[in-house]
Amino acid sequence: MELRTLRYFVAVAEELHFGRAAARLHMSQPPLSRAVKRLETEAGAPLFCRSPAGVTLTPVGTVLLDEARALLAQADRVRVRVAAAAGAATITIGILGDGTDPGATRLAAAFRRSHPGVRIRIRDTDLTDPTCGLRAGLIDVALTRAPFDDTALTVRELRADPVGAVLRADDPLARREHLVLADLADRQWFHFPEGTDPVWQSYWNGGRPREGPVVRVVQECLQAVLWNSTVGLAPLGHDLPEGLAVVPLADMAPSRVVAVWNDGDTNPLIRSLTEIATAAYRH
Repeated sequence: MELRTLRYFVAVAEELHFGRAAARLHMSQPPLSRAVKRLETEAGAPLFCRSPAGVTLTPVGTVLLDEARALLAQADRVRVRVAAAAGAATITIGILGDGTDPGATRLAAAFRRSHPGVRIRIRDTDLTDPTCGLRAGLIDVALTRAPFDDTALTVRELRADPVGAVLRADDPLARREHLVLADLADRQWFHFPEGTDPVWQSYWNGGRPREGPVVRVVQECLQAVLWNSTVGLAPLGHDLPEGLAVVPLADMAPSRVVAVWNDGDTNPLIRSLTEIATAAYRH
Protein backbone atom coordinates (compact mmCIF):
# COMPACT_ATOMS: atom_id res chain seq x y z
CA MET A 1 0.00 0.00 0.00
CA GLU A 2 1.52 3.29 -1.10
CA LEU A 3 1.43 6.26 1.25
CA ARG A 4 -0.13 8.42 -1.48
CA THR A 5 -3.00 5.96 -1.90
CA LEU A 6 -3.52 5.85 1.85
CA ARG A 7 -3.74 9.66 1.89
CA TYR A 8 -6.41 9.43 -0.81
CA PHE A 9 -8.31 6.86 1.25
CA VAL A 10 -8.14 8.98 4.41
CA ALA A 11 -9.47 12.01 2.56
CA VAL A 12 -12.48 10.05 1.28
CA ALA A 13 -13.04 8.50 4.72
CA GLU A 14 -13.02 11.91 6.40
CA GLU A 15 -15.16 13.67 3.80
CA LEU A 16 -17.46 10.66 3.18
CA HIS A 17 -17.84 11.91 -0.38
CA PHE A 18 -15.58 11.31 -3.39
CA GLY A 19 -16.27 14.72 -4.91
CA ARG A 20 -15.39 16.64 -1.74
CA ALA A 21 -12.33 14.46 -1.20
CA ALA A 22 -11.15 15.11 -4.76
CA ALA A 23 -11.56 18.85 -4.24
CA ARG A 24 -9.62 18.65 -0.97
CA LEU A 25 -6.82 16.75 -2.73
CA HIS A 26 -6.88 19.12 -5.72
CA MET A 27 -7.42 16.31 -8.19
CA SER A 28 -10.25 15.11 -10.41
CA GLN A 29 -12.61 12.44 -9.14
CA PRO A 30 -11.98 9.56 -11.64
CA PRO A 31 -8.32 8.91 -10.68
CA LEU A 32 -9.29 9.14 -7.01
CA SER A 33 -12.02 6.54 -7.50
CA ARG A 34 -9.61 4.26 -9.37
CA ALA A 35 -6.99 4.57 -6.62
CA VAL A 36 -9.52 3.62 -3.95
CA LYS A 37 -10.74 0.69 -6.06
CA ARG A 38 -7.14 -0.58 -6.31
CA LEU A 39 -6.78 -0.23 -2.57
CA GLU A 40 -9.96 -2.27 -2.04
CA THR A 41 -8.51 -4.94 -4.33
CA GLU A 42 -5.32 -5.02 -2.25
CA ALA A 43 -7.33 -5.16 0.98
CA GLY A 44 -9.49 -7.98 -0.40
CA ALA A 45 -12.72 -6.34 0.77
CA PRO A 46 -14.83 -3.21 0.17
CA LEU A 47 -13.75 -0.20 2.22
CA PHE A 48 -16.84 1.92 1.53
CA CYS A 49 -20.55 1.42 1.08
CA ARG A 50 -21.43 3.69 -1.85
CA SER A 51 -24.71 5.53 -2.44
CA PRO A 52 -25.80 8.59 -4.49
CA ALA A 53 -25.62 10.68 -1.31
CA GLY A 54 -22.03 9.72 -0.54
CA VAL A 55 -20.21 6.87 1.15
CA THR A 56 -19.92 5.24 4.56
CA LEU A 57 -17.09 3.13 5.91
CA THR A 58 -17.40 -0.62 6.07
CA PRO A 59 -16.00 -2.43 9.14
CA VAL A 60 -12.85 -3.15 7.13
CA GLY A 61 -12.63 0.51 6.11
CA THR A 62 -12.94 1.59 9.75
CA VAL A 63 -9.99 -0.60 10.73
CA LEU A 64 -7.91 0.65 7.82
CA LEU A 65 -8.69 4.29 8.63
CA ASP A 66 -7.18 3.97 12.11
CA GLU A 67 -4.12 2.18 10.78
CA ALA A 68 -3.67 4.54 7.83
CA ARG A 69 -3.80 7.63 10.04
CA ALA A 70 -1.18 6.13 12.35
CA LEU A 71 1.05 5.09 9.45
CA LEU A 72 0.83 8.49 7.73
CA ALA A 73 1.55 10.30 10.98
CA GLN A 74 4.60 8.09 11.52
CA ALA A 75 5.81 8.76 7.97
CA ASP A 76 5.50 12.50 8.57
CA ARG A 77 7.43 12.18 11.85
CA VAL A 78 10.21 10.33 10.03
CA ARG A 79 10.52 13.09 7.43
CA VAL A 80 10.52 15.79 10.09
CA ARG A 81 13.08 14.02 12.30
CA VAL A 82 15.42 13.46 9.36
CA ALA A 83 15.07 17.13 8.38
CA ALA A 84 15.68 18.20 11.98
CA ALA A 85 18.80 16.02 12.19
CA ALA A 86 20.04 17.72 9.03
CA GLY A 87 19.32 21.12 10.56
CA ALA A 88 16.69 21.90 7.94
CA ALA A 89 13.37 21.54 9.82
CA THR A 90 11.79 25.00 10.11
CA ILE A 91 8.22 26.21 9.92
CA THR A 92 6.92 29.79 9.93
CA ILE A 93 3.41 30.22 11.31
CA GLY A 94 1.31 33.33 10.78
CA ILE A 95 -1.17 34.20 13.52
CA LEU A 96 -4.00 36.68 13.13
CA GLY A 97 -5.71 38.52 15.95
CA ASP A 98 -6.02 37.13 19.45
CA GLY A 99 -2.97 35.12 20.46
CA THR A 100 -4.63 34.30 23.82
CA ASP A 101 -7.02 31.78 22.23
CA PRO A 102 -6.75 28.64 24.41
CA GLY A 103 -6.76 26.55 21.24
CA ALA A 104 -3.55 28.25 20.11
CA THR A 105 -2.02 27.68 23.54
CA ARG A 106 -2.84 23.96 23.43
CA LEU A 107 -1.56 23.72 19.86
CA ALA A 108 1.77 25.30 20.75
CA ALA A 109 2.32 22.86 23.62
CA ALA A 110 1.27 19.78 21.63
CA PHE A 111 3.30 20.71 18.53
CA ARG A 112 6.37 21.39 20.63
CA ARG A 113 6.06 17.97 22.28
CA SER A 114 5.68 16.24 18.90
CA HIS A 115 8.51 18.13 17.18
CA PRO A 116 11.13 19.17 19.76
CA GLY A 117 13.86 19.58 17.15
CA VAL A 118 11.94 21.88 14.81
CA ARG A 119 12.65 25.61 14.63
CA ILE A 120 9.37 27.53 14.80
CA ARG A 121 9.03 31.13 13.69
CA ILE A 122 5.89 33.13 14.49
CA ARG A 123 4.63 36.10 12.48
CA ASP A 124 1.87 38.06 14.21
CA THR A 125 -0.16 40.16 11.77
CA ASP A 126 -2.84 42.83 11.84
CA LEU A 127 -6.40 42.64 10.48
CA THR A 128 -5.58 43.94 6.99
CA ASP A 129 -4.30 40.57 5.70
CA PRO A 130 -6.35 37.55 6.81
CA THR A 131 -3.77 35.20 5.24
CA CYS A 132 -1.00 36.63 7.45
CA GLY A 133 1.51 37.05 4.63
CA LEU A 134 0.93 33.62 3.05
CA ARG A 135 0.46 34.95 -0.48
CA ALA A 136 3.60 37.05 -0.14
CA GLY A 137 5.64 33.99 0.82
CA LEU A 138 6.34 35.26 4.33
CA ILE A 139 4.93 32.20 6.13
CA ASP A 140 4.28 28.50 5.55
CA VAL A 141 0.88 28.24 7.22
CA ALA A 142 -1.58 30.67 8.81
CA LEU A 143 -3.84 30.24 11.83
CA THR A 144 -6.53 32.77 11.05
CA ARG A 145 -10.23 33.34 10.53
CA ALA A 146 -12.35 32.90 7.41
CA PRO A 147 -13.91 33.92 5.09
CA PHE A 148 -11.41 35.45 2.67
CA ASP A 149 -10.38 34.92 -0.95
CA ASP A 150 -9.02 31.37 -0.84
CA THR A 151 -7.96 31.08 -4.49
CA ALA A 152 -4.96 28.70 -4.76
CA LEU A 153 -5.08 28.07 -1.00
CA THR A 154 -5.99 25.00 1.05
CA VAL A 155 -8.23 25.79 4.02
CA ARG A 156 -8.96 23.46 6.94
CA GLU A 157 -11.63 24.52 9.44
CA LEU A 158 -10.61 24.09 13.08
CA ARG A 159 -13.58 25.61 14.90
CA ALA A 160 -16.62 27.83 14.28
CA ASP A 161 -17.36 30.61 16.80
CA PRO A 162 -20.66 32.50 17.10
CA VAL A 163 -20.28 36.24 16.67
CA GLY A 164 -21.68 39.19 18.61
CA ALA A 165 -21.90 42.96 18.30
CA VAL A 166 -19.44 44.82 20.53
CA LEU A 167 -21.10 47.92 22.01
CA ARG A 168 -20.52 50.38 24.79
CA ALA A 169 -21.90 48.92 28.02
CA ASP A 170 -24.21 51.95 28.39
CA ASP A 171 -25.67 51.52 24.90
CA PRO A 172 -29.41 50.65 25.12
CA LEU A 173 -28.88 47.77 22.71
CA ALA A 174 -26.32 46.24 25.08
CA ARG A 175 -29.20 45.19 27.37
CA ARG A 176 -30.72 42.94 24.71
CA GLU A 177 -30.35 39.15 24.88
CA HIS A 178 -29.57 39.09 21.16
CA LEU A 179 -29.60 41.36 18.11
CA VAL A 180 -30.00 41.06 14.35
CA LEU A 181 -27.96 43.00 11.81
CA ALA A 182 -30.93 45.23 11.00
CA ASP A 183 -30.85 46.56 14.59
CA LEU A 184 -27.44 48.10 13.76
CA ALA A 185 -28.25 49.50 10.32
CA ASP A 186 -28.03 53.17 11.36
CA ARG A 187 -24.75 52.80 13.28
CA GLN A 188 -21.16 53.44 12.26
CA TRP A 189 -19.07 50.30 11.76
CA PHE A 190 -15.31 49.95 11.64
CA HIS A 191 -13.78 49.04 8.30
CA PHE A 192 -10.35 48.08 7.04
CA PRO A 193 -7.99 50.12 4.81
CA GLU A 194 -8.51 50.32 1.08
CA GLY A 195 -7.14 47.27 -0.69
CA THR A 196 -8.12 44.81 2.04
CA ASP A 197 -9.55 41.50 0.81
CA PRO A 198 -13.18 42.36 -0.09
CA VAL A 199 -14.53 38.96 1.07
CA TRP A 200 -12.95 39.52 4.48
CA GLN A 201 -14.15 43.14 4.66
CA SER A 202 -17.70 42.20 3.71
CA TYR A 203 -17.96 39.56 6.43
CA TRP A 204 -16.92 41.93 9.21
CA ASN A 205 -19.32 44.56 7.89
CA GLY A 206 -22.29 42.22 8.02
CA GLY A 207 -22.43 41.74 4.26
CA ARG A 208 -22.97 45.35 3.14
CA PRO A 209 -20.96 48.59 2.77
CA ARG A 210 -20.65 50.62 5.98
CA GLU A 211 -19.34 53.99 7.08
CA GLY A 212 -17.00 54.43 10.00
CA PRO A 213 -13.41 54.68 11.19
CA VAL A 214 -10.58 52.75 9.54
CA VAL A 215 -8.84 50.25 11.83
CA ARG A 216 -5.94 47.83 11.49
CA VAL A 217 -5.71 45.97 14.80
CA VAL A 218 -8.10 44.60 17.41
CA GLN A 219 -7.32 47.31 19.94
CA GLU A 220 -8.22 50.01 17.43
CA CYS A 221 -11.57 48.31 16.90
CA LEU A 222 -12.27 48.27 20.64
CA GLN A 223 -11.17 51.87 21.10
CA ALA A 224 -13.41 52.94 18.23
CA VAL A 225 -16.35 51.43 20.10
CA LEU A 226 -15.39 53.15 23.38
CA TRP A 227 -14.72 56.58 21.91
CA ASN A 228 -17.10 56.77 18.95
CA SER A 229 -19.83 54.24 19.79
CA THR A 230 -18.84 52.42 16.61
CA VAL A 231 -20.26 48.93 16.17
CA GLY A 232 -17.61 46.27 16.51
CA LEU A 233 -17.90 42.55 15.90
CA ALA A 234 -16.14 39.82 17.83
CA PRO A 235 -16.34 36.07 18.37
CA LEU A 236 -18.21 35.27 21.57
CA GLY A 237 -16.21 34.10 24.56
CA HIS A 238 -13.38 36.62 24.30
CA ASP A 239 -12.64 38.94 27.22
CA LEU A 240 -13.45 42.62 26.62
CA PRO A 241 -12.17 45.77 28.34
CA GLU A 242 -14.27 47.40 31.03
CA GLY A 243 -17.00 49.56 29.54
CA LEU A 244 -17.76 47.24 26.62
CA ALA A 245 -20.35 44.51 26.15
CA VAL A 246 -21.00 41.92 23.47
CA VAL A 247 -24.49 40.87 22.36
CA PRO A 248 -24.97 37.74 20.21
CA LEU A 249 -26.02 38.37 16.60
CA ALA A 250 -28.73 35.90 15.65
CA ASP A 251 -28.35 36.26 11.88
CA MET A 252 -24.56 36.50 11.62
CA ALA A 253 -22.70 33.50 10.21
CA PRO A 254 -20.10 32.03 12.60
CA SER A 255 -16.48 33.13 12.43
CA ARG A 256 -14.46 30.11 11.33
CA VAL A 257 -11.01 29.51 12.82
CA VAL A 258 -8.94 27.92 10.06
CA ALA A 259 -5.48 26.71 9.12
CA VAL A 260 -4.52 27.76 5.58
CA TRP A 261 -1.55 27.04 3.34
CA ASN A 262 -0.64 27.22 -0.33
CA ASP A 263 -2.09 24.59 -2.64
CA GLY A 264 0.43 21.89 -3.43
CA ASP A 265 2.74 22.60 -0.48
CA THR A 266 3.80 19.13 0.69
CA ASN A 267 5.79 20.24 3.75
CA PRO A 268 5.05 17.47 6.30
CA LEU A 269 5.26 20.00 9.13
CA ILE A 270 2.20 21.78 7.74
CA ARG A 271 0.28 18.52 7.63
CA SER A 272 1.35 17.64 11.17
CA LEU A 273 0.51 21.11 12.50
CA THR A 274 -2.93 20.94 10.93
CA GLU A 275 -3.72 17.52 12.40
CA ILE A 276 -2.60 18.60 15.87
CA ALA A 277 -4.52 21.87 15.52
CA THR A 278 -7.73 20.04 14.62
CA ALA A 279 -7.66 18.35 18.03
CA ALA A 280 -6.33 21.36 19.98
CA TYR A 281 -9.00 23.80 18.80
CA ARG A 282 -11.89 21.43 19.41
CA HIS A 283 -10.79 20.33 22.87
